[in-house]
Amino acid sequence: MKEFKIMLPTVADAKEFVAAASKCNFDIDVFYNRVTIDAKSILGVLSLDLTKVLTVEFSGDHAEFEELLREKSSSKYSAA
Repeated sequence: MKEFKIMLPTVADAKEFVAAASKCNFDIDVFYNRVTIDAKSILGVLSLDLTKVLTVEFSGDHAEFEELLREKSSSKYSAA
């Protein structure tokens, strides 16, 4: 199981994330508090609080998707 902490501060970021997740042939879950959302659902992802750090979990390999997750890493948004 792979886990990434990401932020999707804009609707455009959320759309890009869902589009990338939709290209994967495995399940991807997004967690915030006790809520679990299917990462391939644009309505589900947009229903989350996009100002918070989200946890993404999946068990599969897709280099392009993982690169996007690294770009959206929450560590890039934290205060220096």
